[in-house]
Amino acid sequence: MSTIEQLAETLSQYLPYEQVATVKRAYYYAEQAHDGQKRKSGEHYVTHPLAVAFILADLRMDCEGLTAALLHDVIEDTGISRESLAEQFGEGVAGLVDGVSKLTHLEFNSQLEKQAHNFQKMAMAMADDIRVIMVKLADRLHNMRTLDAMPGHKKRRIARETLDIYAPIANRLGMYDVKVDLESLAFEAYYPMRSRMLKRAINKRYGQREKAMQKLEDFIRSELAADYIDSSISIREKHTYSIYQKMKKKRRSLEEIMDVMGVRIVTDRQDSCYRILGVVHALFKPIEGRFKDYIAVPKSNGYQSLHTTVLGNNGLPLEVQIRTQEMDVVAINGIAAHWSYKSNGQSGISQTNHERATKWVKSLLEIQEKAHNPMEFIDNVKSDLFPDEVYVFTPKGQIIELPSGATPVDFAYGVHTEIGNTCISCRINRRLAPLSTQLESGQTVEIITAKSAQPNVAWLSFAITGKARTNIRHYLKTKQRENAISFGYRLLTRSLNAFNSTIEELTQEQVQVVLEHYQLESMDDLLESIGKGRHVGYVVARQLFPNFNEDELTTPKSFKVNGSEGMLISYAKCCSPIPGDPIVGYVQVEKGIIIHHQNCPNIQDHLSNPERYIRMTWSKEIEEELNVSLIVSYVNERGAVAKIASSITDTDFQVSNLDIIERGKISRLRLNIAISSRVGLADVMRRIKAVRCVEKVTRETLVGR
Repeated sequence: MSTIEQLAETLSQYLPYEQVATVKRAYYYAEQAHDGQKRKSGEHYVTHPLAVAFILADLRMDCEGLTAALLHDVIEDTGISRESLAEQFGEGVAGLVDGVSKLTHLEFNSQLEKQAHNFQKMAMAMADDIRVIMVKLADRLHNMRTLDAMPGHKKRRIARETLDIYAPIANRLGMYDVKVDLESLAFEAYYPMRSRMLKRAINKRYGQREKAMQKLEDFIRSELAADYIDSSISIREKHTYSIYQKMKKKRRSLEEIMDVMGVRIVTDRQDSCYRILGVVHALFKPIEGRFKDYIAVPKSNGYQSLHTTVLGNNGLPLEVQIRTQEMDVVAINGIAAHWSYKSNGQSGISQTNHERATKWVKSLLEIQEKAHNPMEFIDNVKSDLFPDEVYVFTPKGQIIELPSGATPVDFAYGVHTEIGNTCISCRINRRLAPLSTQLESGQTVEIITAKSAQPNVAWLSFAITGKARTNIRHYLKTKQRENAISFGYRLLTRSLNAFNSTIEELTQEQVQVVLEHYQLESMDDLLESIGKGRHVGYVVARQLFPNFNEDELTTPKSFKVNGSEGMLISYAKCCSPIPGDPIVGYVQVEKGIIIHHQNCPNIQDHLSNPERYIRMTWSKEIEEELNVSLIVSYVNERGAVAKIASSITDTDFQVSNLDIIERGKISRLRLNIAISSRVGLADVMRRIKAVRCVEKVTRETLVGR
């Protein structure tokens, strides 16, 4: 069993005496605080925080972080307050312990909304001090190592949340060893049979190759020494969960997985990495398409290395990783390497890695601020937690890291939020391309913007980064509120005309009574609610004037549709009205007004709610193009469909769809056409009727389907 003296001996290798003494004092404080408490395994509780401190000591955590690790359960499980800890060990330690204590309640169960809410709390704690999540990861790692003491159902729940949340966070922070340990232990606990079978299959295929691996290691070492390259070499086997994930994702058998075995070569200088790459490619045949230069273009978590896959002497593929000693420390410990090099008075790659991690945590803050609920927040950070990166360039040569599958919209928001909000198109490698194009590494992307542009709701179908999706949703919801207030103002003004009044003439007392009735805070909230159809303008007007004489009411003017109402006016698909048709509107909750053709049979269903029924007319200025379906009956002769389609090709109207719905001597087809007025529709129908084989043309909306 580990002791505090052993921990102190380890810490003395990189911490000054007085800081080691502080850590020891924290241990004795925790021992006294947890006196009488035991773990599920029967061990004294203090063995757990001590083990957490050992894990962080291997990562060369600073004094405050280690002290917080030893005290991380004191506030939660004992009667000691945050103030008492601050008095004994300082505000920094108390803040860390308090941050970890808030995360102790994280229990990710099957209720997705609760999981999202808890993950949001974790992100906020990380933003306060990133050491909080490092202590939490070490705490989770020790809990996973002692998971056997837990009942089966709890083991599976804890293993699942480890795979879903904690291991991805460790990966995003570049803490490779912690990530591998968490994944391996969670895999064994959640899929015990799969884990055993896969280990058995790997041992059967690779287990008897130790001598061959040693021979290969000696061979590479001697060849590098012959070129006077100083290096250390190790042969490794990929951990079981990583192999399982590749088999599952790529739907391949173990024999088809190329890089089960790997060689890691660590050298002293960056230029030596490229010299070693040349030697390796001279010794073994490289496999095409399997080389990646993460030194020139690091991963988003700061990882740097050269990767190449070659065919070994035994015919088995080998992944070779080549890196410097500092890159190796960062690759293994990630953000934790920052404290390792900080304790030695060094900086460089570790500092850059720390800045990357801090930047990512700050991006979580931005996503959280603009997300409207925890579910939206966790949906938007999923792609940030599970990135397969692509690296693209700005026109000035700056590298932008994006998840695999990202589009120019993600790129635009990655450069700056304002560029994303105002982008209208893009050039990829100097050629115009759709904003929905999936980007590939090495491409140069130029975003074209316009001051009057704004995000499009369609972008949400292909934008994948959390920053892009959050900003698009935030903008659309803000814009929707503005539109709804303006729209609600028009609707309420129309209704108040019947009471010979206007919004400006209302008294504060009148407004306050209605706001209290609907439990709203401001006039803008009331107007937004009317605009979105939650409340009906006429009903609100009636409540504003409860004593108004019914006989004095005037008929409200018809509401004009001008096409500028945005998402708050939509056109019924059952009858597809177009400018010029006689129309009526139905106020529907959260959708604003749905416009129907006056002869639409479906509008009769709404007449049971007359207060939601609005007289509508088209504005003279409206120029919207709306879809209309035409049913064409024609004699089925050779080339008939082509003749019908070509009859409208020389007009300004476009056919969006053509569908033959009945075949026979007299056939029928449905034409969907974008039309801006009844005059245009009449012209199109006249042209189609002029085709010799056409028997009849009717509007589908008026005859029914």
